[in-house]
Amino acid sequence: MSRIGEVLDEIYAVVADRRANPQEGSYTNYLFDKGLDKICKKVGEESAEVIIAAKNGKKEEVVYEVSDLLYHVSVLLVEQGVTLDDLYDELKRRR
Repeated sequence: MSRIGEVLDEIYAVVADRRANPQEGSYTNYLFDKGLDKICKKVGEESAEVIIAAKNGKKEEVVYEVSDLLYHVSVLLVEQGVTLDDLYDELKRRR
């Protein structure tokens, strides 16, 4: 597995654990508590920030914003019951 795959697995596991075992003060739990609309809003905001970072042409901004997007997408995936294996299977099917 690639290093990014390992990190995404770790992030997904932490997010799933927060869902199953809420921790007071956790931003992840805040998102789950606010519900799907809030999670989707954050995914949309982060997507827009990735676009702006790319338009600015600054690699470090793109890296930062894509990292935020991947985290928020992980929250959305857990909320929807979608696993990383589901994504892997779909992407593999497309190649």
